[in-house]
Amino acid sequence: MSQTYLPPRPAAKADDVQEQYNHHKDRLVDAIDSTKSILADIRVFNKDDWVVRYPQLRDDPSAPGSLRRSLSFADDPANHTAVRMGLTRSVTLAAVSEAKEDEPVNPAPLSSDFHVLRLDLKLGSTSSANSASSLVSQLEKSSIAHLLDERLAASVAHIDKLRLRVQDTSSKVLVTGDLNAGKSTLVNALLRREVMPVDQQPCTTAFCEVHDATENNGVEAVHIVKEGVAYSPADETTYSVGAIEDLEEIVAEYESKGSEHLLKVYLAGKDQNSLLSNGTVNISLIDAPGLNRDSLKTTALFARQEEIDVVVFVVSAENHFTLSAKEFLWTASNEKAYLFIVVNKYDMIRNKDKCRRVVLEQIKGLSPRTWEDADDLVHFVDSASENKEGAFDEMEAALRSFVLTKRSKSKLQPVETFLLNLLSDIELLASANKLVAEAELAQARAELAEAKPVLERMRSGREKLEEGLESVEEAGVEQASAKSKKVLSDALEQVGSGKPVGGLQLPSYPGLFAVWDYARDVRRTLLESLDMSVKLAENEARTITSAGVAQIKDLGEEHLPAGVERSRRIFMPEAMFSAVRRGKGAGNKGTLKTRAGNTVVVAGGAHGLGIGLASRPDMQETTFLDLFDVNHQFWVHFGDAQSKPSSETDSTAGALSVVGVGVGALTMVGGQAIGVRGVIEGIVRLSDFFGNETARKWALPVVGAVTIGAVVYVVLELPNSIPRTVGRRIKASVEGADEDEKQWEAEHSVRIGRETRKVLRLASWDLRERFRGAMEERGKEVKNAEEGEKRALKAQEWFGTVGTRVGEVRMTARLGEESSEL
Repeated sequence: MSQTYLPPRPAAKADDVQEQYNHHKDRLVDAIDSTKSILADIRVFNKDDWVVRYPQLRDDPSAPGSLRRSLSFADDPANHTAVRMGLTRSVTLAAVSEAKEDEPVNPAPLSSDFHVLRLDLKLGSTSSANSASSLVSQLEKSSIAHLLDERLAASVAHIDKLRLRVQDTSSKVLVTGDLNAGKSTLVNALLRREVMPVDQQPCTTAFCEVHDATENNGVEAVHIVKEGVAYSPADETTYSVGAIEDLEEIVAEYESKGSEHLLKVYLAGKDQNSLLSNGTVNISLIDAPGLNRDSLKTTALFARQEEIDVVVFVVSAENHFTLSAKEFLWTASNEKAYLFIVVNKYDMIRNKDKCRRVVLEQIKGLSPRTWEDADDLVHFVDSASENKEGAFDEMEAALRSFVLTKRSKSKLQPVETFLLNLLSDIELLASANKLVAEAELAQARAELAEAKPVLERMRSGREKLEEGLESVEEAGVEQASAKSKKVLSDALEQVGSGKPVGGLQLPSYPGLFAVWDYARDVRRTLLESLDMSVKLAENEARTITSAGVAQIKDLGEEHLPAGVERSRRIFMPEAMFSAVRRGKGAGNKGTLKTRAGNTVVVAGGAHGLGIGLASRPDMQETTFLDLFDVNHQFWVHFGDAQSKPSSETDSTAGALSVVGVGVGALTMVGGQAIGVRGVIEGIVRLSDFFGNETARKWALPVVGAVTIGAVVYVVLELPNSIPRTVGRRIKASVEGADEDEKQWEAEHSVRIGRETRKVLRLASWDLRERFRGAMEERGKEVKNAEEGEKRALKAQEWFGTVGTRVGEVRMTARLGEESSEL
């Protein structure tokens, strides 16, 4: 079998190629280590300092062909921001209206999706409502950050394998494709031996990895790797051994068991011209199961891509690329920019031009770099043809050159492509989150500019508010107490003169025979007038309290910041001084029992001097002294005039009053007002008086005068003297023993002041609580804004540093156009 190969390169050129290869390999290792460090830092930052947002980019239809995109985030897909993309994948804010005609246009529009860090949550068909984008957008921010962290961890694990692959001097070539595409036939042709089982039905159900026998001490054998162990040729416990001739039976046995195994096949290099026995680089060929055989084997094949240096994809010229093939190539292109594609069974196609055109169009969409280099990387052959000269020889020579000579392209270029895609994703992630940090920084500073001055004003005005509230409270209490004391004092003085207050009128005098009832009605009226004066004092306190509440409200308007809810309390003045009802059995002093057995506590405290004097039995009791206050008259006429205030001196005192005292004493004998002893003493004195002759001579005129004076007194003076007498007695009873103490007035003024203080203090407490709550809320806002500013500033600087680090690593990882041609 004749073979044609590319002419060998000069030795000096080969040395240069090897030196260049080693140089690029070292640079890639450094880039891998730096990328791993960046990924690790992002994970830590995402966990400890900042919830990394997952950006989504879409083309902006308003600016087709430009560098502008619409940026949103998976956790908030409704909000879109116009951004400008750089020639890499960094994004900055830009308005479409700011476009300039001389702005550069991206020669190859960048993908709006991630290459490596894509969050893939596919369930069901791609057209289903449960597609990745719709599912991701329904997740919370923290959940998306967690998924992103898992994707970063997977990328770290992958680049660890990439590092091992770069440092490995051997090359692994994966031969894969759809079922019955001729993969095993192609492998046998490349090996120059019929090793892989070939049949019209799919027969390769395991991964058969073919190595040169020199790696197994020159012994040809099949090592069946045991499940769940790390394979080592030197450790016989990790595998069982089979013969090369039994490979077909071994594969059939495991297919019947339904299990999947990795088979290591070691072949001696009988043909030094084969790809396996090249004498330069250790090459291993991996014959993989068909893509669309079942989902488990397809998934296993996808997972093994990270171990592969070169993918040789075999596609049937009859079927072209199936959905499984397209998905595999699309995923592989994220890492391997160049794929070696063999279109098998091409000789059986009649319209070869159409087949070539259709296949190349599909490749252009799946792997653009492969399509650009289609002359070297896409070959139309028939590996089953007995005559393998021509197209097959060219394919084999191109593959040999791609794997052996152009190792920078076949082995290092996939690693570079993956790193550049990963770095591009990191740059997109960093620049998008930097925009978020900038927006949050601006928002935090705006919140600080709004909340901090308010907090400072509240802090500086807190003392002033306290002083204002205390001033309103004390002024209100003092004014209410003073006003009530004056109202009650004036009322008491007027009642003491026998004049009612509050618009009440004295009862009409019913005549001499109903004088006792008249005295009782006068007492009741004067007591009611005192009760009325207490109510008047309370009304004055209500007015003063209402004004104080209004002042407190004004203080709230002055000191509470905008946006703080004002008090919804409604002050009801009529609710002040309301009576408190106790249960049965309450017998406290100063209370009034009702017929139902309940007790009404009369306002006025423990002394029982409050509202309700007219209802108290002890105050309603009428006595003889309400008609003739003998003691008062005696003190007025015979006592020390200086010992009594002038206000208590009867203005009508005179001879008639003196006579009236006597007549009163005589007329009340039958009424049992004087007593037996008084009667006897009077009789004795009268007998002595009439025993004197001179007295008997004057007795008749005197008796006549006394009788006339008594009649005049009874007829004319009683209607006027009874109110004064009753009022004077009421005043003395409510004032207490000590006239300077003014007990009744003092008790009520204290009570009214206490009630006023209670209302004003409640209003002040409410305002204080609202002020305190508002101050705490503004303090939290300022603290949160300051923390947000600090966090956003740190994130802005940190993501900017990440972008710088990505640019440096990209320069290290990029091999350049010259290296890709080597």
